[in-house]
Amino acid sequence: MTHPTIHARTNPDKIAYQMAATGKAITYRELDELSNQGAQLFRALGLKAGDHVALLMENRLAFMEICWAAQRAGLYYTAISRYLTQDEIDYIVKDCGAKVVITSPKCAEQIKGLITGGSSEAIFFMLDEPEPGFRSWDKEAGAQAITPIPDEIAGYDMLYSSGTTGRPKGVKKEFEGKPIDWPNPFLLTLCANMCGMGSETTYLSPAPLYHAAPLRFNMMATVLGGTSVIMESFDAEAFLKLVEKHKVTQSQLVPTMFVRMLKLPDEVRDRYDVSSLKGAIHAAAPCPADVKARMIDWWGPILIEYYAGSEGNGVTVCNSQQWLAHRGSVGRAVVGKIKILDEAEEELPAGEIGTVYFADAPTFSYHNDPEKTKRAHNTRGWSTLGDVGYLDADGYLYLTDRKSYMIISGGVNIYPQETEDALIAHPGVADVAVFGVPNEEMGEEVKAVVQPHDMAQAGDALAEELIQFCRKRLSPIKCPRSVDFAAELPRTPTGKLVKRHLRDRYWPKTAVRV
Repeated sequence: MTHPTIHARTNPDKIAYQMAATGKAITYRELDELSNQGAQLFRALGLKAGDHVALLMENRLAFMEICWAAQRAGLYYTAISRYLTQDEIDYIVKDCGAKVVITSPKCAEQIKGLITGGSSEAIFFMLDEPEPGFRSWDKEAGAQAITPIPDEIAGYDMLYSSGTTGRPKGVKKEFEGKPIDWPNPFLLTLCANMCGMGSETTYLSPAPLYHAAPLRFNMMATVLGGTSVIMESFDAEAFLKLVEKHKVTQSQLVPTMFVRMLKLPDEVRDRYDVSSLKGAIHAAAPCPADVKARMIDWWGPILIEYYAGSEGNGVTVCNSQQWLAHRGSVGRAVVGKIKILDEAEEELPAGEIGTVYFADAPTFSYHNDPEKTKRAHNTRGWSTLGDVGYLDADGYLYLTDRKSYMIISGGVNIYPQETEDALIAHPGVADVAVFGVPNEEMGEEVKAVVQPHDMAQAGDALAEELIQFCRKRLSPIKCPRSVDFAAELPRTPTGKLVKRHLRDRYWPKTAVRV
C-alpha cells in the first residue's frame, strides 16, 4: 500500500499540504522529516504504541504533521474542537488519557487553565512562541532526528462526537498492530474508486481539521500521493475562487456549505470556473433534496453522498446517478447491512419509518462509557447512530431525522428534517431549525427558529409568510405553529446543528419531555 513516506522517496518535492490563504506549504520530503521528528519526540517522552496524545489548534500545517507523527508512532491521536470551553476540553483530555497535549497560541485562552487547574497529568506543548507553563513543540521536535523510529507501527485517530445531543463520546478503535501503510478499505473505495482521487488529485479542504471526515480525507489525499489545499475557514466565494485557482479536482463538504454557495448572487457564482471538479463528497447532515438537485445542475453529476459516523459501524454511499433515481436517499449499504426496527426491535418492511441499525458490521465502543455503548446496540448486537429513516424497495436508505429530535404532537410522530428542508428553500431564509415545544393539549407543537438573510425583515409578517410557504408544501401538522428569529443558529463548524441549545430555551426545567 502507499504512505506519505513512500511518496517522500519517489516524489520528494511535490507539495503535500498547502494553506489556502497564506500559500505556505510543505513538500512530501518535509512532511516525512517533520513527522519523523514528532515520532522521535513522542518516544523520547516515553510514549509507546497504544498511548494517547491530543491536539487543539486551528487549521494549520502543523496539525497534519503531528497527526502523521502520531500515526507512525502507533499512538491514538485525539483532535479537539477549538470551539469548546475549558471544562469540555479538560473532560476530553482526561477521558482519552492523553499523555501529551499540543496546542497553539490561538487556543491558549481555552487551555492554559488546564496546566494549573485541570485534572490531567499530561505534558503540555505549544507551537510557535509558547506561553508560560507550556513546553516548546517546535524546539523539542526540531532537535530530534529526521529518520524513522525503529518501531514504527500504525496509530489511529480517536475522535469525539460533536456533542450535539449531550456530552461528546470518544470512539476508540481496537489497536491492531498494523504496519504504517496498512490500507483503510472503505476510504480507499470511497476516495480512490468512487471519487477518483489519486496522485494527480488536488483536494480542497474547507472544514475544521479536528472533525473526522476532513482529517481522514486530508490524510487519504497524501496516502494516495495528491496535494491538499486547506482553508483556514470556509467562505462560499473563497471556496469557488480556490477551485479555479488550484484546478481543484475533489473536495469534501457539508450541506450548509452548498446552501451558502447557492445563495450567492448569480453573477458571483458564474464568475468562477469549477469545471476541474471531478468529485464532491458530502455527509455530516442530511442535504435538502432541492439543494442537492441544484448543486448537481450546477456542478454536474459529481456529488457523492455517504452516511456514516465516527463510530465506523457501517456506511452507505450514493452517487449522483443513484440519487437522481432515488431522490433524497443516502444510498445503499457498502459496509454492514441496514435494518429498520420499531420500538419492539422488530424489523420493518420497506417504506416504514423506524430506527436505523447496522447489522453484520464493524463493532465499536464509546471510550469509558459502557452505558452509552450498550444503548447504541440492540439485543442482536446491531448498532445505531440514533437516526430514523426507512428503506425503499431497492434497499436505498432515506433518513428522516435523529430519533432524539422527533416531535410527538397529539400522538403523531413528526420528523423536523422534512420541515427544515421545506423552509430552507424560501429565499429569505439563511438557516433554520425545527423542533418540538410544549403544548398543553397536544404535548408538543412544531416550532421553527429562522436565521433570515436580513434581520431587518424579521417579524410577524415574515413569520406568517414562512408558515404559509411551508403549508403549500407539507401537511399542516408538519408545519410550524410559530416562528422565532435569530441572528445566527448554533451550528458546529462542521455544519451540525446543535439543536438542543435552541430547544432547551423553550422547555422549562420542570417540564417532562414527551
